[in-house]
Amino acid sequence: MNAILNIFKSVATTPALLVGLIAFLGLVLQKKPATNVIQGSIKTFAGFLILTGGSTILSNALTPFAKMFKFALGVQGVVPSNEAVVAIALVKYGSTAALIMLVGMIVNVLLARFTKFKYIFLTGQAMLYVACFAAVVMISAGMGSGWKTILLGGLFEGTLFTVTPALCQPFMRRITKADTVAMGHTGNIGYAIAGWCGKLFGDKSHDTEDINFPKSLGFMRDSTVSITLVMSIVYIILAIVCGPHFVESKLSAGTNFIVYAIVQAGTFAAGFAVVLQGVRMILAEIIPAFQGIAQKLVPNSKPALDVPIIFPYAPNAVLLGFVVSFIVGTICMFIMIAMHTTVIIPGVVGHFFCGAAAAIYGNSMGGRRGAIIGASVNGIIISFLPLFVLPVLGSLKMAASTFADTDYLIPGIILGKLGSAGATALTIGIIAFTVIVILISLFMKSPKQATKQSK
Repeated sequence: MNAILNIFKSVATTPALLVGLIAFLGLVLQKKPATNVIQGSIKTFAGFLILTGGSTILSNALTPFAKMFKFALGVQGVVPSNEAVVAIALVKYGSTAALIMLVGMIVNVLLARFTKFKYIFLTGQAMLYVACFAAVVMISAGMGSGWKTILLGGLFEGTLFTVTPALCQPFMRRITKADTVAMGHTGNIGYAIAGWCGKLFGDKSHDTEDINFPKSLGFMRDSTVSITLVMSIVYIILAIVCGPHFVESKLSAGTNFIVYAIVQAGTFAAGFAVVLQGVRMILAEIIPAFQGIAQKLVPNSKPALDVPIIFPYAPNAVLLGFVVSFIVGTICMFIMIAMHTTVIIPGVVGHFFCGAAAAIYGNSMGGRRGAIIGASVNGIIISFLPLFVLPVLGSLKMAASTFADTDYLIPGIILGKLGSAGATALTIGIIAFTVIVILISLFMKSPKQATKQSK
């Protein structure tokens, strides 16, 4: 049993393998020639490896940035990081989380099959993280780690992963100029809020991607060039503030601190370029392959994929969103210091990926102003809400890290409040969540009608 569970967990938490298998299944269901099946499956698999490799390069380039930032300000506190807090939680809750994830995947497919929410969530690491989060909250609420927690946790996760892509899809249609792919990330609620804020307060006539550079600065239209130059300025300023001694003794292994800063900025831009290449490969293969699943198993369904999938559509908004979100997070940190609360130190990785996506969503509805407002609102949410989710994490509330994205924070606070009222209230709340989603689906327009209306 443990061996089977380990194989399942390994496959489900390896997005490249999971999506490669999905592509394989889709092509087989379409009865494509063996050569097409092999080619499509491998290119999808390789494309996801390229994407995740690029994301890793980005994250690694941001690690010294975070260390320099923390040293420069001399602040101690809690850093939101999904990877860090899950690594701690899996030691105690790993088996329960894996079983919750299995049930959650089944619930997601069933809801996609029998409701109008036609989204199959395919971001493996997010599935594990939310399953782990659900296990922590429910066990901390006194429900234990038995079958009831596994079934209810899976019901919660599967429902969440079915409905949150739907919140984002009206904006995804505008971003991608199509209706073939959905957003499968744990920041979906925040992205939808950013899109709505962009629609309410933005100005669609000035898109982030329409920035007119003078002819002498035409090279700035290249995203790799512009990101390298902007991030070089940011890294160099931070390195100067920290001083050569800290950078060269703690981070660069003796390399000159200015040179090190420039290399890290270039590495960040290189990671972004790798992500873009991976996205292109995935979209070229997974969309046609997924038609087989949509036609045979879950008609009209869409794959919900990880957040970098939208980065190529608005590279200027990516950079703008990161800078704005991180500045907002820093301001929020100083407010917390003044209020003498627990201090949430801005997580650079979270503010990059979530801030970038929030800006893209805000830009899709409200141009540059919408991008700035969307990234700002999302930055405030992911800065302050961790203060309210910490108390529901049981023993993990004493860790130096916590969950970072809106789809942990907002549902987590609600689950925690229900849990504080007892196991019965938590059980009723989770079941009610699923029932409400099903009832909403009954009165929704069909996906085809929604697509026509958005156009």
